[in-house]
Amino acid sequence: MDDKVRAFLEEYHGAVMVTLRSDGTPHVARVGVGLVGGRLWSSGTKGRVRTGHLRRDPRATLFVFDPKDAWHWLALETVVTIYDGPDAVDRNLALYRVLAGEPDDIDEYRQAMVDEQRLIYEFEITRAYGSY
Repeated sequence: MDDKVRAFLEEYHGAVMVTLRSDGTPHVARVGVGLVGGRLWSSGTKGRVRTGHLRRDPRATLFVFDPKDAWHWLALETVVTIYDGPDAVDRNLALYRVLAGEPDDIDEYRQAMVDEQRLIYEFEITRAYGSY
C-alpha cells in the first residue's frame, strides 16, 4: 500500500464491498473500512451473505468513496482473510476505535460482539486504482 492509498483510507471509511456468488455474479454491500495497525479491516457477522461468499472465494473488490465528492474514490482489488476466533471481539474493538472512537460502555460493546457473532475481514490489497 503506497502513501497515497494509505492517506485516502485514513480519511475515508465508507465503502461498497463486492463479493462473488457461486455463479460468478457480483453481490454488493455497504460497509465501513478502517486501517488498524496498517492493515485494512471491516466488520461482519458469521451469518452474513458476504461471509459465505468469502469462505468459498476470498476475492473481493472495495469501492471506497469521499461522501462529499463523487469523483474522489478508490477501488481496491483484494484477497480477504476472515478472523472469527477468540480474538474477534478485540479486533472489532480496535476497528471501532478507528471508525468511531471509544464505546460508551466497553463491557456492553464486547457482549454485543459476542451476541452478534462478529468477525473481522482483513483485506490484502492486490491492486489499487481510481481518482484519489
